[in-house]
Amino acid sequence: MTIEIRIAEGLSAMGLSLPPGSPAKLAAYLGLLAKWNRVHNLTAIREPEQMVALHLLDSLSILPQLGNASTLLDVGTGAGLPGIPIAIARPDIAVTLLDSSHKKTAFLAQAKAELGLANVTVVCERVERWAPASRFDVVVSRAFSELADFVAQSKHLVAQGGVMLAMKGVHPFDEIARVPATHRVDGVVELRVPSLDAKRHLVLLKAA
Repeated sequence: MTIEIRIAEGLSAMGLSLPPGSPAKLAAYLGLLAKWNRVHNLTAIREPEQMVALHLLDSLSILPQLGNASTLLDVGTGAGLPGIPIAIARPDIAVTLLDSSHKKTAFLAQAKAELGLANVTVVCERVERWAPASRFDVVVSRAFSELADFVAQSKHLVAQGGVMLAMKGVHPFDEIARVPATHRVDGVVELRVPSLDAKRHLVLLKAA
C-alpha cells in the first residue's frame, strides 16, 4: 500500500473531505520530511508509514474545530505540525508557522516552496517576542508547552473573539487547573485518530 493510499484511507475513516490532490500533496510533505530528517533530526518518527497516523492524521483531527477561521498561527510548529497539513487541507486559511529554530524554519520554507503552499508564511522568532501586524483567529500548539505557558506566551497573538487550541495526549486535568484567570477553558474535545491507540485531546481556550 502506498503512502498516498494510506493517507486517503485515513481521511475517509475520519470522515474528512479534502481538496482534490490533497493526499498526494500530504504524501509529498512526508517524503520531504523523511528526507530532511535523515540529516537534521526534525522529528523522532523516522518512517513515513508511521508519520501518517502519528503526524498527518493527528494534525488533521482538529479540522472540525477550525470553523470559518481565516487566519491560523501554529506556535512552536517544529517540522510544520499541525500547520502544514492544515494548510493543505484548508487552502482558504492563511497559515503562519512560527518557530525559533533556524534549522526547522529552513525546512518549512523549503516545504512551502516545493509543495506550492501559497497560503503559508514562515516566521523564525520566539513566540513571546513576536509582534505581528495583525492577530489570528486561531492560535494552535501541538506538544509545545503546558497550558499555562501557552496562554502566557501566546495570548497577545489571538484576535478579539479568537480561540487558542492546545493539542494534548491524555486529558490534562492538572494543567487545566493552572490556566491563568485571564482565560477560560471553553471545552475539551476527545480526538479520534485511525491506527493511533494513544489518547488525544484538544483544549479550547478563550479570553475570560
